[in-house]
Amino acid sequence: MMAAALLDLGADQQALKDALESLPLEGFRIEIGRVKKSGLDACDFAVILDSAHENHDHDMEYLHGHGTVHSHSHKGSHEHRGMKEILHIIDNGAMTREAKAIAKRIFGILAQAEAKAHGVPLEEVHFHEVGAVDSIVDIISVAVCLDNLGITECIVPVLYEGCGTIRCQHGILPVPVPAVANIASEHNLDLCITESKGEFVTPTGAAIVAAIRTAKELPETFSLRKIGIGAGKREYDRPGILRAMLIEGQASYGRDCIWKLETNMDDCTGEALGYVMDRLFEAGARDVSYTPVYMKKNRPAYQLNVICTEENVKQMEQIIFEETTTIGIRRQQMERSVLARSMETVRTCLGDAQVKVCALGSQIRKYPEYQSVVRLCKEHDRSFQEVYQMVLSECMKEEGSRTEVPRW
Repeated sequence: MMAAALLDLGADQQALKDALESLPLEGFRIEIGRVKKSGLDACDFAVILDSAHENHDHDMEYLHGHGTVHSHSHKGSHEHRGMKEILHIIDNGAMTREAKAIAKRIFGILAQAEAKAHGVPLEEVHFHEVGAVDSIVDIISVAVCLDNLGITECIVPVLYEGCGTIRCQHGILPVPVPAVANIASEHNLDLCITESKGEFVTPTGAAIVAAIRTAKELPETFSLRKIGIGAGKREYDRPGILRAMLIEGQASYGRDCIWKLETNMDDCTGEALGYVMDRLFEAGARDVSYTPVYMKKNRPAYQLNVICTEENVKQMEQIIFEETTTIGIRRQQMERSVLARSMETVRTCLGDAQVKVCALGSQIRKYPEYQSVVRLCKEHDRSFQEVYQMVLSECMKEEGSRTEVPRW
């Protein structure tokens, strides 16, 4: 449903197909089309499995414990994969660094939830339903589409869940299932339990929200730029749809709250500092930086600064404690003013490039995205400055927009 909604918002179908075809994963194909849900036109993203990988995820009688499977045995219908196998699949796919980071973040959240549910160490977690081919494809598709659309801010106010029971790998369990409950608890997701019987929030869906949500409150006023509706496969007493909206704040800039984490270290190697920065960004940090400082006894040291959302504070601190020599972290909640921003694609003679668009009143500022510029540099053996200026020139040609050249 999430992948379908993002495709309906304009994510590039061919870019998604190319990424999925590059995965070292067999037993599936995808179909993208249109369907009607309660009279509404919706995008349908279907992962079609072969008989060896079918998991009956949409067999309603089976899922709710009232039927039996007449084809292949559910017990042996798919492989059990651990994080090592999942990361291998992601790392060997033809995706951007950002898309891979999103996918890894989602699976990392799932692994933690499953480890807690079953009382085993993280490295011993083996995914069952989530390790199935269709779930891997779903998660990677969401990551690719989010990156393709250039979405960096995601507001999810509440998740509506059903009631009753659902059949899982380990038997019939109450809704919400343990993995969903663990994710909601760990990442402060708001749940609203409805009277409808069924599972409306899956572990995959909860993990996606936990990985990409940056806020849970909509602006007081906003304009709708585009609406995407993704169709679900399970049939319940209410429409199986997910609606995603691209919105833009009415004010020149908005206000929100972020958290700043900082710690001083005088005994941590440069290699370790470089690695922890990569881990923090992959886990969803908004920004990470190091500042040279002098500590007690005039020792040269570094201050690590991390900017993140409230939902990510605990995970960021865990990574810092695991990967550095620090024994204490300072944290502070801070208000900030932010310009309304979005991403758009600009066509150049070298190919398409992504551009960050910021609005300050009637003034529009456009900045070529670093990764897009680097990709074009490598593809055409051009210098960074040359490609950057070419993309910027295309931005300035657009009628009715004022593009400011950033100072270097």
